Amino acid sequence: MSQANCFHCNEPVLTGQQFTTRINDVEQLMCCPGCQAVSQAIIDAGLTNYYKFRTEPGSKQTALVPEELSNFSAYDLPEVQQDFIQQRDSLSEVSLTVDGITCAACAWLIEHKIKKLNGVAKIQVNSTTQRALIAWDSEKIKLSEILNQISLIGYQAAPFQVDEQETKSKKDSRKFLLRLGLAGFATMQVMMFALALYSGYFSDLDTEYRDYFRWVSMLFAAPVVFYSAQPFYFSAVRSMLMGRLNMDVSVSIAICGAYIASCIETINGTGEVYFESVSMFTFFLLLGRFFEQNARQKASVSSSNLHKLVPLTAQLKTTDGFEEVPAKRLAIGDVILVKPGEVIAADGVVVEGTTAVNEAMLTGEQMPLAKEVEAEVFAGTINIEQPILVKVTALGQDQLVAEIIRLQEIASNNKPKIALYADRFSNYFTAAILLIATLTYLFWYFYSPEDAFWITLSVLVATCPCALALATPTAVTCGTAIMTRLGIITRRSGVFERLPKIQHVVFDKTGTLTLGSLSIAEVELSGELSKKEALTYIAALEAGSLHPIAKAFTPFFDKSNNVSDRQSIVGNGLSGYVNGRFCKVGSQQFVNGSSDVEDSTTVWLSCDGVIQAKVSLNDEVRPETELAVKQLKQIGCKLSIASGDNSTEVVALGKRLGITDTHQGLSPQGKLQLIDQFQQHGQVAMFGDGINDAPVLAGANLSIAMGSGAAISKNSADIILLGDNLSRFADAVNVAKLTGRIIKQNLFWALGYNLFIIPLAVTGHVAPYIAAIGMSASSLIVVSNSLRLLKVRL
Repeated sequence: MSQANCFHCNEPVLTGQQFTTRINDVEQLMCCPGCQAVSQAIIDAGLTNYYKFRTEPGSKQTALVPEELSNFSAYDLPEVQQDFIQQRDSLSEVSLTVDGITCAACAWLIEHKIKKLNGVAKIQVNSTTQRALIAWDSEKIKLSEILNQISLIGYQAAPFQVDEQETKSKKDSRKFLLRLGLAGFATMQVMMFALALYSGYFSDLDTEYRDYFRWVSMLFAAPVVFYSAQPFYFSAVRSMLMGRLNMDVSVSIAICGAYIASCIETINGTGEVYFESVSMFTFFLLLGRFFEQNARQKASVSSSNLHKLVPLTAQLKTTDGFEEVPAKRLAIGDVILVKPGEVIAADGVVVEGTTAVNEAMLTGEQMPLAKEVEAEVFAGTINIEQPILVKVTALGQDQLVAEIIRLQEIASNNKPKIALYADRFSNYFTAAILLIATLTYLFWYFYSPEDAFWITLSVLVATCPCALALATPTAVTCGTAIMTRLGIITRRSGVFERLPKIQHVVFDKTGTLTLGSLSIAEVELSGELSKKEALTYIAALEAGSLHPIAKAFTPFFDKSNNVSDRQSIVGNGLSGYVNGRFCKVGSQQFVNGSSDVEDSTTVWLSCDGVIQAKVSLNDEVRPETELAVKQLKQIGCKLSIASGDNSTEVVALGKRLGITDTHQGLSPQGKLQLIDQFQQHGQVAMFGDGINDAPVLAGANLSIAMGSGAAISKNSADIILLGDNLSRFADAVNVAKLTGRIIKQNLFWALGYNLFIIPLAVTGHVAPYIAAIGMSASSLIVVSNSLRLLKVRL
């Protein structure tokens, strides 16, 4: 028996005949109450034609039932609306992002549903960008009601907000498209006359008609030269003022020279004109820049996108309960409620409840992380399991998401050495092209004066080093985008070159190979105290201490214990009276004077001079450590552990992971000397926490820091692993290798093309318009080759 599919979303129906909707007098099966509610809302609105004309099934609506529709009331708050609503006359206008649009029929459905609402003046839905522009009278209808009506028919909408940078980018993009469109239009007009003249169609006409078409062509080419080509002129002038020659210098000379010479010939009524070449060259060059711009936008991680993941409102705890307030109103120290499925509105620490949080927007890792009391949580991450109370510790630009955005901007501005070499080479190459063009003109001026100008023009156009200038930045932008997607931030230049050269990787132990949080592994009793009593005694003495060992006993703290005369003996332990008994907790030597060599992860307890318990602690190894070690060995890296821990745990951990070269009890200076020793045999990468190991990280050829929490803003490593996932380092090496390969391919093509085209252009075998096409095609090939990086999946 064949399985039925849901009429609305086309998913398999596993609920039998439980959910149906009557559409065109036929009972249609639905897979869930959500799809049933959505389809019924569509029918009730009189929009049955949606199902007739749609080309794709609707979105599955498992989370949507009439009684549980999302509450959009927060979007009616003036404090919230000021960030995304514009007032035009008496109407409010908003741009919405709409999730779930699959085809043009979806756009039709939303428009016809919303335009029927009283108070809505205009709605335009773009199915390509999944955006909707709505204008309404706020006196007649609220924004929350509009959003609610959109959700009733199966689409989730929210205000689309852009930051200042994105606004500027859109403005520049519109201006650029105007330049491009104008150049394209003028090129078509000029080419009509040029092709006719080239074919001899008007050869039998009088000279005055030929001149007439030249004058018309000059007029059409004028806005191209004086408006469309402006970016090239400004870039060329800036470059020359800085004492450099970039590719726009030769471009500007070619455009202005060809146009001025053609104007002189038109006025004089003699010689040849090149208005079609000028227009076509400018158009194709702008077209190449347009694709380059799109490639950069596609490859770059938009800062505003991360900001949009942070909710606009939060549930603030007050004396009367909880109040929904704009996130901007929150202050440090406020306590907010975060329910399951909600996005956390600010950085903070959990003060009540346990849950799991999805931090994929920060780290790229989809697996939720467990969060208990005192655990850090970050704005933009999603609470998965249980409601929690969070005490706000950072807001605005102090939040982790803002720091990541700043790091991304730094990473996108970093240039690898090969890019710097390419820029320098492009400078010299431009100078060489100008020299070749000058010599070409002089040669042809004496050999064939009538051909000298157009051959020189072809040389300038055909050999424009656009592809060479694009070879590295487009590839690096795409490579950086992949790194960011994986939760890897590159902070310094040269990372892409150094990563593939690494031969030796050195790990710190605590906080790098291990989680850095000690837990109780075993308790051995030797006195009259029970296990619970022994642990509560230790917790009583350790209370208030910031030492990692003290945190392991925090769960056993019992405030009923009476503690007095507590003293801390640095490097040994603590002493004091607990319930009237003199107790010591710490090393065995401190507790009973033993001189035996002991493990630093073992804690002893004595009461009134009698040993009561021996507690062994365990620092849990990171789950991905073994995989990371395996991956690094596979790519040929030698591995070592360099730890300040003086215990036997270092050797034991090395054996467990298959790392035979272990060094324990090292001071920061000792670690640095070890790194210097390793560097005599190859390039060394060092893993550390980015703060305590700062001198060692600075001394290594490449430094990698774990990006846990707010420490991300304090470290100065070359690479930061946002998700603390060691296995991502091997991915970073592979991305760097792929990026390097793409850069070499781009440079090979760019140089190969120029070496091939220069002799042909100099000898007069390339017409100016062919040169323009060839130059643009070369640039587009380089950009397209770089975009292949974005398809890489690791």
